[in-house]
Formats: sequence, C-alpha cells, structure tokens
Amino acid sequence: MGSSRPLGARKYIKPLAAAAMFAALAAALATGASAAGTLGNIVETLFGEDTQTVDIIILLTLLTLLPSIVIMLTGFSRIVIVLSFLRSALGMQQTPPNQVIIGLALFLTFFVMSPVVTEVYDNAYLPYADGEIGQEEFLERAMVPTRAFMLRQTYKTDLSFFVGLSGTQAADESAIPNSVLIPAFLTSEIKHAFEIGFFIYIPFIVIDMVVASTLMAMGMMMLPPAMISLPFKVLLFVMVDGWQLVMGSLVQSFW
Repeated sequence: MGSSRPLGARKYIKPLAAAAMFAALAAALATGASAAGTLGNIVETLFGEDTQTVDIIILLTLLTLLPSIVIMLTGFSRIVIVLSFLRSALGMQQTPPNQVIIGLALFLTFFVMSPVVTEVYDNAYLPYADGEIGQEEFLERAMVPTRAFMLRQTYKTDLSFFVGLSGTQAADESAIPNSVLIPAFLTSEIKHAFEIGFFIYIPFIVIDMVVASTLMAMGMMMLPPAMISLPFKVLLFVMVDGWQLVMGSLVQSFW
C-alpha cells in the first residue's frame, strides 16, 4: 500500500508529522480504546483502504483542534504564562506584543516537544502511512511518548488528587486514563509557571522599592515610581542577558 502513494504526497505529509500526531491524540482523547475501534470501522466502511483520504481528514481536523491540543498536551501553557509574567514584571503591558509572545511560545514549545514529535513520527505515523498498522494501534503508539512526557512534568500530588476525584482504581501510572492525566498535567504546568514567575518578579520588585524609597526621600511623591523604575528594569534585564536566562530556565525546566 505504501508503494502506491505518490512521492509528492509523501513529501507533503512528512513536514506535517506533528499535525498528524496532535490530531491522533485528540481523537484518542475523544474516543477511548473501544470507541477508537468503532471509529476505525466507520472510516474503513466509508473510505475503504484509502489512507490518503484519512490523511486529509486528519489535517482538516487539525485546523480546528490545534489550539486546544497545543495547550492540553504540550508545555505551551507554562511557556506563555512565564513570558506574560516577565512582561508584567518589567512593567511594559504591550511590549513585547501578544503576537510576539505567542509566536515565541509556539517555537519554544516545538523545540521542547521535538523529541516527542520525532518518536511519534517514527514509531506511529510512518507505519500507519505505510499500511503496516491500523488506526487504533496508531493512536496507541502516538500516545505512549506523549503520556510519558506529561507524566514526567506532572506533580505526584496533582496526579493523586485527580485520581482521587475521579475514583479511578489505577495499579500504576500507565493505567491512569487520559481524562485524569491531562487536567493533572495542566495544573502542574500552571504551578511550574507561577514558581518561575515568582523568581522573575523578585529583582524587579527590589528596583521598584529602591526607586519608590528614593523618590519619597527626595520629596517627589507626585512622580510615579513606575515611570522612573522602568528604564532601570530594562537596563538590568539587558545587562544580565535576561532573554537568554529566561529561555534557558524555561527549556531546562522540562528536562
């Protein structure tokens, strides 16, 4: 089956391997194991063995689900929250603009998730595209590295909390359903982001306190301290190469 696929189509699909991964994970979350088998039967009934048609459906589904999937299954939420903390700590509400913050967060997310994407592409998508495995096994293989990533980033306390809320009886972490793992993962991501944001705020708060105390001692109480402290914050951030420190801390927090 794989040999009948045109070469141009394979070249077109390969750069979108990450798209197929996220769409597959969304389908796995929405259906579950038994429903995935039913979905596979429906697809086979409608389209036969034409996997290229299924590829098109996956890509179209991606266009709708990508924002939610990026937030749910990756480190995007941690990264974008930390960058928002940084902008707020500097006292610049519109600089960098939202488009730059989101774009930077997306590329950092792709950098962090690239080992997971590569593993899913090699172990799940390529065998599926070549017709070696079916849709159900494709979903199972795609979820293995993604679940491993989420489990590494999830606090044990959050995982235990959501397991208790759901009433799930799981012998080990591999038996925890996605409906429990994902909210625990998102909660832990927010916690990670707030912890990093706290340390980002400390030096800038010190500058604000020093500037405010100096202005009060000089009797210039009508002059806004935030306006005076802003250039000092920017100067400090540039002198210590703040962007490199923040990016390095963010990436290393995942490893």
